[in-house]
Amino acid sequence: MEKVFASIITIGDELLIGQVVDTNSSWMAQELNKMGILVRRRVAVGDVWDEIWTALDEESKKASLILITGGLGPTADDITKQLLCEYFGGKMVTHQPTLDHITRIFRKLDRPMIDRNAKQAEVPDTCTVLKNERGTAPGMLFRKDEKVFVSLPGVPHEMKWLMEHQVLPLIPQLFNTGFVEHRTLLTAGIGESFLAELIQDLEETLPAHLKLAYLPNYGMVRLRLSAFGTDKASLGTELDTYFDELKERVKAHLVIDEDIPMESAVSRLLISSGKTLATAESCTGGYIAHLLTRHAGASAYYKGSVVSYDNAVKQQILHVPETTLQTKGAVSEETVRQMAAEVRVLMGTDYSIAVSGIMGPDGGSAEKPVGLVWVAVAGAGGMLTRQFNFRYDRTRNIEMTAYQALNLLRIFIAGNPA
Repeated sequence: MEKVFASIITIGDELLIGQVVDTNSSWMAQELNKMGILVRRRVAVGDVWDEIWTALDEESKKASLILITGGLGPTADDITKQLLCEYFGGKMVTHQPTLDHITRIFRKLDRPMIDRNAKQAEVPDTCTVLKNERGTAPGMLFRKDEKVFVSLPGVPHEMKWLMEHQVLPLIPQLFNTGFVEHRTLLTAGIGESFLAELIQDLEETLPAHLKLAYLPNYGMVRLRLSAFGTDKASLGTELDTYFDELKERVKAHLVIDEDIPMESAVSRLLISSGKTLATAESCTGGYIAHLLTRHAGASAYYKGSVVSYDNAVKQQILHVPETTLQTKGAVSEETVRQMAAEVRVLMGTDYSIAVSGIMGPDGGSAEKPVGLVWVAVAGAGGMLTRQFNFRYDRTRNIEMTAYQALNLLRIFIAGNPA
């Protein structure tokens, strides 16, 4: 079994100036890691010939697999394909299957295909063409000095399709990587450092081919246990033994023993019990609803939301008494209790979530500072409320509120408010 290192090069001026956030390399790194490919470096370069050339030289010294995204479009600033042609000592030729594919796309769209579009079918004759079912720019695979280079479009959904259907299936043929197995769990209500203290002795007993990773986010921590080896069956058995012990150690804080987000863990609870949920959101502006409905099948358990951002909506739709708003304020336990109770009745659901807070950067006071949030969850068994005090910027405060609200519902459903 060989240890295979990879480098990812992302190309585009828009990445360097922050106009576009690079999500490609993080996704690619995760997928490679699942296959036992270790990403050594991730490099972003602009649309500059010399800098791209230098990046190819430098990364090929450190890695056996070099993945490149971006610069394959039909415009003048897309120089990657021509550069790769020269880098690998080839000449440009028309790849007829790609040209036929592009022609079908434009015919289906009932749009004329100009020369600039047709040139997308031109590729270096030194590459293996990877068909792109999601777009017009094909992927390209090159070999040089026992190194493998793969160039992919920068458009995320095109890149992902090519990776999943063309690149990743080729890796076992290109490299003897062995096997990598992962087990992941999600915890909440405990910080990373306290979690590390809790499982320190277990972590110290792990054999060299087992690795434990801490992945904190939004007041939660994922723990990922990974194993590398040549025997997939025995590797899985050994990993399960340690994973069972890990789950036992963190059981007081365990959300789920799978690598899924909080909202998916909550949705599973609702679906398995045949229960439904509604939300009343003030400070999050519908973000909880977004998290729930971005996953297919949400209609089986989620009914809808009242985004009561303005106090008038809280009064008129959710029947929060004016006296409550005047004496206790919109950000108060009394207000979210009324919001949770009323939206549950209004939507006819088994459970409800209500949130109200001060997300910042303005609007806080000495009594109610920025980051103060009240959350209520309600069901037939009563109601549970919590106060949170977040210290982040507006976006992070909204995200933290949403995930903590979902976790509070999970706790409420489980019947363990402590």
